[in-house]
Amino acid sequence: MNVQPSPTAPRQIIWQSVITVISAAILIGAEVFGAAFAGGWALAILFGLDDTGAHILQAVLFALGVFVMAAFIRAAQRVEPFTRRA
Repeated sequence: MNVQPSPTAPRQIIWQSVITVISAAILIGAEVFGAAFAGGWALAILFGLDDTGAHILQAVLFALGVFVMAAFIRAAQRVEPFTRRA
């Protein structure tokens, strides 16, 4: 017989899942934000923008990177849940 935990049971953190997702987020974040910085710089040169335009473009791509990282962490949490009922 399989006993299901009650919905009011306290939650327990699964540290192995948390560490896995954080490690992947650090690795992917370095790539995403590095690409945002380099891409903003390269596009600014391509379009002939000055330094201010380059910084604005980098900020826009950086904000897009934040959105990508938030979506990654939410999706990773569905695959590797951070908590379970005790």
